[in-house]
Amino acid sequence: MELTELPNIGKEVSKKLIAVGIDTPEKLIELGSKQAFIRIKSIDDTACFSMLQGLEGAVQGIRWHHLPDPIKKDLKQFFDSLK
Repeated sequence: MELTELPNIGKEVSKKLIAVGIDTPEKLIELGSKQAFIRIKSIDDTACFSMLQGLEGAVQGIRWHHLPDPIKKDLKQFFDSLK
């Protein structure tokens, strides 16, 4: 399976994941969205909250729009803590 077969992961995000050593869906799922996001943020200052939500959706196998509110709130707190 390719990274782009996961929900929310297009060609650009896939390239960024591969650039930071996450080259399979299994690695992304094992590492988790937050750690993956931290890695991407280290090479891409433009990494945004929507990308973090997209990564979490990919880990869970759902479109990020369908993430439950408690998870979205947790991700927002995490994202804000990185500033």
